[in-house]
Amino acid sequence: MKIQIITLFPEMFTGVHGNSMLWKAQDKGAVTFEYIDLRQYGLGPRKQVDDTPYGGGDGMLLKPEPVVAAIEYAKSQDPDALVLLPTPRGKMYKQSDAKELAARAKGLIIVCPRYEGYDERITRWIDRQYCIGNYVLTGGELPAMIMIDSVVRLLPGVLGGETSAEIESFQTDDENIEFPQYTRPEVFRDMAVPTVLLSGHHAEIAKWRAENGHRAAA
Repeated sequence: MKIQIITLFPEMFTGVHGNSMLWKAQDKGAVTFEYIDLRQYGLGPRKQVDDTPYGGGDGMLLKPEPVVAAIEYAKSQDPDALVLLPTPRGKMYKQSDAKELAARAKGLIIVCPRYEGYDERITRWIDRQYCIGNYVLTGGELPAMIMIDSVVRLLPGVLGGETSAEIESFQTDDENIEFPQYTRPEVFRDMAVPTVLLSGHHAEIAKWRAENGHRAAA
């Protein structure tokens, strides 16, 4: 899978993509990343990418010309790629979306908004809009990283174990949460591993896990 990221801050992705599973995925050839610096498509000698909004209001908006030019370049590199936009106005991003994007095995282009947002006309070049939660961030880079991580880890061979991704939380987009897990030592600071997990009785263990797969109390 080829993932192209359109951003004003390509350097933000270096540490995230150069470590752990995302590094492993690149090493295995499961994914490649390309960072497209939106500033390169800015207008005029100052490479302007933003302007004030019509109708007034605080802040600046990304101009359509640089964003669309960057998308068109990315599409020229991968015509079948899906163009994604992290935005509060998008569909709530869920595990089923990550699974569907990973299963496509085709490229992704992710546009990272900045400032107070973007000129709405860019959405004509967007295939899907996603929201990662009901809160506000300073830009689209962190949502992009979250979506990338959630997709890449599901690509064949990245996690390693054949069933690693099957027993995780949110596999059916509901409130089904992965059960609590324990490892050695058997007792830590007077807190013992539940006896059933030490029993070797697989049916009882499965029952306990099913009963304890829920959210922690607020």
